[in-house]
Amino acid sequence: MHTESHRADGAQAPTSGRTALITGGSRGIGYGIAEALVARGDRVCITGRNEDALREAVDRLGSDRAIAVAGKAHDEAHQAAAVRHVMEAFGRIDFLVNNAGTNPVYGPLAELDLSVVRKVYETNVISALGFAQQAYHAWQKENGGAIVNIASVAGLAPSPFLGAYGMSKAAMVNLTLQLAHEFAPGVRVNAIAPAVVKTQFARALFEGREEEAAAAYPLGRLGVPADIGAAAAFLTSEQSDWVTGQTLVVDGGIFLKAGLH
Repeated sequence: MHTESHRADGAQAPTSGRTALITGGSRGIGYGIAEALVARGDRVCITGRNEDALREAVDRLGSDRAIAVAGKAHDEAHQAAAVRHVMEAFGRIDFLVNNAGTNPVYGPLAELDLSVVRKVYETNVISALGFAQQAYHAWQKENGGAIVNIASVAGLAPSPFLGAYGMSKAAMVNLTLQLAHEFAPGVRVNAIAPAVVKTQFARALFEGREEEAAAAYPLGRLGVPADIGAAAAFLTSEQSDWVTGQTLVVDGGIFLKAGLH
């Protein structure tokens, strides 16, 4: 068994003995969270659709500390297989991070194809519940742990032309409340609601106009995956042992601007 892990800075991180399952973890926010947890000594399993992207992410994270399972987040068979793979490889699932998400449309709700809305909910909400059920019954019910759901500021306020996505993220916030209540006291469940983070997923919101987009934020910049990784590390640490059912807004202060109008 490996007792040490190589970090990006060349230092050694002792193993924590804890394991996290992170959905949508091959890039962007999910990868940033995986990186933060590996850096403190956790082992991780990341999921995603693209096997090549997962393989590259595992190589960067360290194949002694990371594994991957490819599949579609809303596929119940994939959910079960991912949890089973983590249990076979590591014997435990201390933390679940529900990060997998989709936003395939941009436009007014009045014109939205309802089949697209169903797809958004399947991937963004129902899959999160499915993974939570699987992790709970496989390990957390008897042993405790923590779940972090990646929501969005789009779920906390009107989000023009991103309505289906915003609705699904509002549902994620309520799912967090429901699971926190039901899974207490052994399992803590919290959410993170980021504003715009510089990822491939969000590039349409800032590409070609990053300086202009960043100027809207009181802290003067857009988010980066490490910002969300740090928040997830806190919510899966002993420092947050008395925190559950909360949605932590990580937004560079953008909601302060909303309060001025």
